[in-house]
Amino acid sequence: MTPNRFTWTFTVGRESIDVNGHVNNVEYVRWMQEIAIRHTQQLGADVRAAAAGLTWVVRSHNIEYRIPSFEGDEIQLTTWVGSVERVTSTREYEFRRTKDDALMASGQTNWVCLNRESGRPSAIPERLMSMYFEPEPES
Repeated sequence: MTPNRFTWTFTVGRESIDVNGHVNNVEYVRWMQEIAIRHTQQLGADVRAAAAGLTWVVRSHNIEYRIPSFEGDEIQLTTWVGSVERVTSTREYEFRRTKDDALMASGQTNWVCLNRESGRPSAIPERLMSMYFEPEPES
């Protein structure tokens, strides 16, 4: 199945800069969470998960920084669901500088599907996960 990619473009503000003069690493995690929420809302998957009594929580983040980002840089952040297991999914991310398409960072987040009431891991319903993938063309 082909993942449904989602892109968000934004400009780095002063509040994202650390004492070294470049974007603080914590900002990348914040942006990863922000685009995951935007993607899920755009697909309507947040409503479907809530109706099923489910929610998502993060198990882990992994980020590989390639080149620094600075105040005023315009960043194009793209995300997609890369893999799905019974109760987890891995979301992929690419941070690119728009002026030259340079890959600034890439990352992954491992998300766990939970039952809202019990707080325990829950199997991801196919009808929910399929929202993150393009329909297969009919032959």
